[in-house]
Amino acid sequence: MEEDSKIVALSLGSNLGDKEGNLKSAINLLEVSVGEVLNVSENFHSSPLGFQSENEFVNCCCIIKTKLPISEFISETQKIELDLGRLKKKTKEYEDRIIDIDVIFFGDQIIKSENLTIPHENFRKRDFVLLPLNQILNQIDPETFITVKQFTN
Repeated sequence: MEEDSKIVALSLGSNLGDKEGNLKSAINLLEVSVGEVLNVSENFHSSPLGFQSENEFVNCCCIIKTKLPISEFISETQKIELDLGRLKKKTKEYEDRIIDIDVIFFGDQIIKSENLTIPHENFRKRDFVLLPLNQILNQIDPETFITVKQFTN
């Protein structure tokens, strides 16, 4: 891998509209705008977490090789969410969404700022992230030094 490239793990979710189609569209747009998609997990179904909804989620994870810096990468993923019809949140509460793209790992970087935490702060507790991620990547969490697979055991 080139020196300036990073391997990025993303979690994607959708609970509105054509959920599987939304995930495929997001992955296609990611390939165009942020880097090469190296692998995509199977789709997993899950109930909403942190809010009430009758709409079940479809989730998957993908691995991307990118040369973008983290700030540009995040901007591009947010643009994809908006392009696919995601509405800007009015509150901090969770809600139904056409697409959600979360960065789980960005190489082995640890980032803690007011607007961004990498590795993603909740991934270790979420089966809808851990199970698909375990299918395609057994990265070591740079904060805990525990592998993705160990979190699923």
